[in-house]
Amino acid sequence: MLTPTQLSVIQQTIPVLQDHGEDLTRYFYQRMFRHNPEVRGFFNPAHQQSGQQQRALAGAICAYAQHINDPSALTGAVELIAQKHVSLGIQPEHYPIVGENLLASIREVLGLAETDPILDAWAAAYGALADLFIQRETAIYRQQREHAGWNGFRNFVVSHREAASDNIVSLYLKPGDGKPLPAHKAGQYVTLRVALPGGETIMRNYSLSNEPGAACYRISVKREGGEGTPAGICSHHLHERLQAGDKVELSPPCGDFTLAASSTRPLVLIAGGVGITPLLSMLHEALAASPGRPVWLIQGALNGRVHPFADEVNALQRRHPGLRVHVRYSEPLPEDRLKAVHDGEGLIDEALLDELVGGEKAEYYFCGPTPMLRHLCQLLASRGVPSEDVHYEFFGPAESLAA
Repeated sequence: MLTPTQLSVIQQTIPVLQDHGEDLTRYFYQRMFRHNPEVRGFFNPAHQQSGQQQRALAGAICAYAQHINDPSALTGAVELIAQKHVSLGIQPEHYPIVGENLLASIREVLGLAETDPILDAWAAAYGALADLFIQRETAIYRQQREHAGWNGFRNFVVSHREAASDNIVSLYLKPGDGKPLPAHKAGQYVTLRVALPGGETIMRNYSLSNEPGAACYRISVKREGGEGTPAGICSHHLHERLQAGDKVELSPPCGDFTLAASSTRPLVLIAGGVGITPLLSMLHEALAASPGRPVWLIQGALNGRVHPFADEVNALQRRHPGLRVHVRYSEPLPEDRLKAVHDGEGLIDEALLDELVGGEKAEYYFCGPTPMLRHLCQLLASRGVPSEDVHYEFFGPAESLAA
């Protein structure tokens, strides 16, 4: 419990955090990796290089300071981060490492004495936040043991692989021990841990793209960057080297981007590029659970060559005539226009939602690039869609969608 004085000090630091938050978090990561290199493997180097991780942490620290009197306002953010921590295997003993480096970074970046009240206040604030995360993560680990039957990483084998588009490959993963898999919740992800040829072991999160209850877990991976670049080191390995029969490790399914239980209200799924992966699993679940439920899938892609899962979605539409699908290309190729394989061009806009959904009181789930998420949040807000009916998933560290 923070004292009134400590709460006041935290609130007084908000302007400094707003002005210098990214400088602080950039220094923090550099310091932590230098002093505690054992934690480096928990972080995606591409997100470090792009600055996405630093921006996300800076935003989270500011949000915590702004809501220090009522942390319950951050329940959604805490849940998202706790799920990600569990997927990577974060344990209570990792929190002192982060706390020590964060407080040292505050002192060194701001030039504070070790006895400065700011450090005392932030030490108390970090301790309270760490306790909150540890309690929630302990509960998630317990739930995993009860439902999935394991914690940490379990051996899996690549059953087979297939192309979902020119730039996305699907990998079907079955348990190495041959035991049945628990059904995941549509929209969840797993953490894949794989050894690279040079001996380095890396971890990445991938959404499960197939229907819950299948005999295998399916992940569908977009090729990112090129060989040897931080952005593409894992995706290149999965595309070029991982073959049927190869072994990997998976953590149990995690994530809270899941369909509302037992809802029969109209459902609108909006996907951009590889953002289709969690939504495709949701589509399978929704159609199986409520065959009469009105469902729209709006899928965006650059063009037909990188339009993933076209055949699978077409097959679902043939089996479920009530499923309405709209495909939109932002940069169609000449052959796309000749084949007429898409329904429109450009961005998803007000006119399209008016045409497809009209005034229906629907639930919206969407996933894709951050600019698309920001655009859709603003568009749905302007249409008066309640925030509780708007659900979206980030790939990578969550950042603010404020304009």
